[in-house]
Amino acid sequence: MFPKSKSGKLALCVLTGALTSAVVTGPALASGGDGEHGHFRGRVVARDGLLVRSGPSEHHRVVGHNRYGRIVRIECKVTGEKVRGNRRWYKLADGRYAWSSARYIVNLGEPPHWC
Repeated sequence: MFPKSKSGKLALCVLTGALTSAVVTGPALASGGDGEHGHFRGRVVARDGLLVRSGPSEHHRVVGHNRYGRIVRIECKVTGEKVRGNRRWYKLADGRYAWSSARYIVNLGEPPHWC
């Protein structure tokens, strides 16, 4: 079942080390954004603030508001209704199922991944 030659044992050790390394570094690489549960961050740049909606379009119900300059946590992005030329919407990571147009949020660091 296990290799008996020295080269076979070496290959087994290399493979075991590679698997261990992948398991140890995998979650760290997947965390993304600010390192907090895979959330990314952005700053609201809409002068009048930004409405938070129940889905990724202006036809969805308003469920909140974020003021100008506020830092928001973003879970992921989707393609939704176009807002002033931008179809990207962000699912906010604020404990609610809530969305805001990416047109008025500037990414801080790397952009969010797709939902």
